Amino acid sequence: MATLETIRHVPHRDEINNDRVEWVKAKGRKVIERLPQIVWMDHTPWREANLWALEQATSNRKNLKTVASAITGIHAYSKWLEKEEVNWWDFPAREADRCLVRYRGALIDARDGGELAPSTAQQRMAVVIRFYRWLWASRLISPEWPMWRDKQVGVRIADTFGFERTLMMRSTDLAIPNRKAIGDGLEDGLLPVSIANRNVVLAFANDYASEELALMLRLGFRTGMRLGTITDLKIGSLERAVPDPSFPMWYRLAVGPGAHPPVHTKFSVTGQIWIEASDLQMLKDYAFSSRRLKRQALAKPECRGNLFLTRFGGRYGAGGADMSRSLNVEIGRLRNKGFAAGHSVFRTFHFHQSRCTFATELARVAIRHGGVNVAIQLVKQALLHKDENTTIKYIRFVEKSAVMAEAADAFTQSFLGLFDTRKAANA
Repeated sequence: MATLETIRHVPHRDEINNDRVEWVKAKGRKVIERLPQIVWMDHTPWREANLWALEQATSNRKNLKTVASAITGIHAYSKWLEKEEVNWWDFPAREADRCLVRYRGALIDARDGGELAPSTAQQRMAVVIRFYRWLWASRLISPEWPMWRDKQVGVRIADTFGFERTLMMRSTDLAIPNRKAIGDGLEDGLLPVSIANRNVVLAFANDYASEELALMLRLGFRTGMRLGTITDLKIGSLERAVPDPSFPMWYRLAVGPGAHPPVHTKFSVTGQIWIEASDLQMLKDYAFSSRRLKRQALAKPECRGNLFLTRFGGRYGAGGADMSRSLNVEIGRLRNKGFAAGHSVFRTFHFHQSRCTFATELARVAIRHGGVNVAIQLVKQALLHKDENTTIKYIRFVEKSAVMAEAADAFTQSFLGLFDTRKAANA
């Protein structure tokens, strides 16, 4: 199958010297580390997709992680093309036989079969359409080919004052709607796990996962950090942690592009993460353990400051939207082992549920002791939410859970009382 590789791209420009074309390094242009590239099964590059990736990566409007996310969607498309033995330029007169129409059908089947989340199916189709729009604009495909039919869609947006306006957006008849499931999904549509299940996950990880993954899970459950932030923590981040004057035995870790050293955060939000003193000390002990120092010795100079390194000295999640193949594989193995051992929490466990669990527990405590307004500010600050609406979801979830628990108890008592009354009457 097609693979997704990364390269170190050094920009060059052509010069003519003595009637010969020579390529020299372009001055003033940035070297791109770990530029994603797609390679077909026969080891030839998908030149058009790779050129699109390069153009996106050299744009000042997009960062490399955004480019990697888009190319991950194109990579999924390339694997489908090879599996179905279809060419990416296959647009016959019969609509049902066109490559994009067939791919849309495959995504919908995977969504309906539970293999893909609705949002994933929508995003994969959207990124493929963006790629083909670029191909058309670059004249790499004929504008006469019947790819899709464009349509205008009105989207209603309300501002902070409640006034609504409608934006007209361009869409296609190939777009897949994101029909979200009805329920209480929080960030990424996931739900928190119970405290008991959290303890099961951490204990099982300590016994059966690598030391790195066990520490990452502990940080996820006890600090609420996203996996992308955890994998980009630096030794300097630990050394510069400062005590929190308001919470004894707690420290603050600076993260984000404005931190020193910088640490990746979603939406490039700069802030401080709360971490308990014993957890901070555990990370410091790991940072200077023989296990990590051996990995550091294999690492490149620019990676040696990272707290978490792979066994080959690489950075977890370097330059990729899917974070890290090694982490994905290990989390999958841990999930399978845990479920096989009889722990049902591992059946559908995702790393991001550690963040959801931390947030809901923090919200529950904050509401109890300070009320809703205090809880919103505290959770937003602790989780570095860019949008307060995301924080409010956690507050509403906690409030609704409490009401539903009381209602369930009342219903159970009423139901059982009614059952006991009828039972006595029939006796």
